Amino acid sequence: MSTSAEVRALALSLPETTEKEAWSMPTFRVAGKMFLTLPDDETSMAVRCPKEERDELVLAEPEKFWVADHEASFAWVRVRLAALDDAEELRAIVVDSWRQAAPPTLLSSHADLVPPV
Repeated sequence: MSTSAEVRALALSLPETTEKEAWSMPTFRVAGKMFLTLPDDETSMAVRCPKEERDELVLAEPEKFWVADHEASFAWVRVRLAALDDAEELRAIVVDSWRQAAPPTLLSSHADLVPPV
């Protein structure tokens, strides 16, 4: 089971990531673009996810992924931390979201630190 502390540590380990309080919750940004939030009681996280992939994830694993009503028109998906298989799955999800928000120059200059997942 993953915890919000593990999510926070992982997110902050990624290049040029900062944590900022917004909407009364922790948010994580790269180059000013948000890629992860820890909403509510920090038992879930919200990450960037293309809508097509998001819908497939929710259909395939509804116990793990869902879309909050206020995020339905945006490319975000919620992830239940307790439902993740292991630390590797957590890392893959967080890194993928970071990669979607990071500018190309940052991705190319840190390719060795953050390989594609």
